[in-house]
Amino acid sequence: MEQKLENLIENNQEFKDIIKEIRYNPKVLEMQNYRQHFSTNCYSHSLEVSFYCYKICKKLHLDYISATRGAMLHDMFLYDWHEKGSHEGLHAFTHPKTAYENASKIFELNEKEKDIILKHMWPVCFGIPKHPESFIITLVDKYCATKEGLNSIRDTYRLKKAIKNFLLIMFVFKK
Repeated sequence: MEQKLENLIENNQEFKDIIKEIRYNPKVLEMQNYRQHFSTNCYSHSLEVSFYCYKICKKLHLDYISATRGAMLHDMFLYDWHEKGSHEGLHAFTHPKTAYENASKIFELNEKEKDIILKHMWPVCFGIPKHPESFIITLVDKYCATKEGLNSIRDTYRLKKAIKNFLLIMFVFKK
């Protein structure tokens, strides 16, 4: 997660209060052990999605509390989907239900939070979101995943450029 976003999160007490019960739960913290997109883990991804949902839903005078909580739990599937045999079915289609089952064992979820977790992969998964908050997380989740991918491409390009420059310098000084 980018430093600027981390600072925004750490300086927003209301946001932190909304997800405090969730954020520091040992099972939720396990999400740090599973890679989500590229070099981002599930916990960091969910925290970022949650923060953006909080900001958007609050600005639109929607149920930003349910949106924030649901977004923080939307990818609580607790397995490495990149490893073959770590789960049944195609991850994109099955992980919302797994995340919901895991979250509902620990937290009491309201109807919006359930809908947010179960429908966040729409339109990939069947079932149209029932609430505006659910549509918002769907869009924010896609935005964050795309951003994570672009950041990975940028970082790879920078690394390749740095290696190339290092080799060039070594070649020049070797003479």
